[in-house]
Amino acid sequence: MFDKLQSIERRYEDILSRLGTGEAQSDPSEFRKQSKELSELEPVVERFREYKTIAHDLAQTEELAAGGDADMRELAREELKSLTARRDALLAELKGLLVPKDPNDEKNVVLEIRAGTGGDEAALFASELFRMYSKFAERQRWKIDVLSSNETGVGGVKEVIATIEGRGVYSKLKYESGVHRVQRVPATEASGRIHTSTATVAVLPEAEEVDIQINEKDLRVDTFCSSGPGGQSVNTTYSAVRITHIPTGLVVSQQDEKSQIKNRAKAMKVLRARLYEMELRKQQEAIAKDRRSQVGTGERSEKIRTYNFRENRVTDHRVNFTTHQLTEVLNGDLTELLDTVIAHYQSEKLKEAVT
Repeated sequence: MFDKLQSIERRYEDILSRLGTGEAQSDPSEFRKQSKELSELEPVVERFREYKTIAHDLAQTEELAAGGDADMRELAREELKSLTARRDALLAELKGLLVPKDPNDEKNVVLEIRAGTGGDEAALFASELFRMYSKFAERQRWKIDVLSSNETGVGGVKEVIATIEGRGVYSKLKYESGVHRVQRVPATEASGRIHTSTATVAVLPEAEEVDIQINEKDLRVDTFCSSGPGGQSVNTTYSAVRITHIPTGLVVSQQDEKSQIKNRAKAMKVLRARLYEMELRKQQEAIAKDRRSQVGTGERSEKIRTYNFRENRVTDHRVNFTTHQLTEVLNGDLTELLDTVIAHYQSEKLKEAVT
């Protein structure tokens, strides 16, 4: 980890040095790019330098605590407590700063919950899960809006889709995707047997409008004489335009206007619209694939979490975390559970980042 931090500090110094030269400022695009990188590295470098200062002070204070008179040793020991606490806090902060940022973390989400294996009991459980996330959203002061809901006659839901809007929604809920399993005695079970049912949860970052950037070198523009109605200029001037987008093979022709400039502008508008539609389709296919990978088939064995009513227990199988606060969890008290899962995945990402 410290090798990584030293590498970041060297990169920071290198960029800082280059930004101070006239050569870097002569290219506005490169200047903006490096300025952005510098601002991203700065918090890490500042904390790392503070950490090194604290570590140096700690070493000196330990020497004082080991020698000198009794009063000096006592003062040094008190100082050691304070310095150690600050060092540990900085270390935790540095670990968090080294975790690669997820570009979707600040996005709103589309929450989809579907009943899985278990019939009416699965539908009831799906309804309870939606209520749980709704309660948690209220605690976070997020806005939740139901887009569609397919309810059953017994108070459950076969499927519910909603948007959740607020600060850092995806960062908090992104690891909730998967199969949730409930173990309890259904109200309709006369013999008192415990049933196991499932519901699938998908948490998807809300799709943004695709920003279409068309590079001129990707276009082949041909001009030709207009055909059909158009007055005296028809077949005498090359006002019609055909634009081919080479990477995709899309072709757009426009000849309604007498002006080549106007026909080109219209053709570009149509081309942008078609490329936009193409990108949207790709995005939707990617989301559908992501949804399938997140929720699996809904079988009981594909569980990420179990809610056991008899034992008042919630267990997250990915991180071996168990709490006996089932009622509180279902009422939206998810902070401890979510924080534990998030910390686990951040730790895994940190390992990948520093290796």
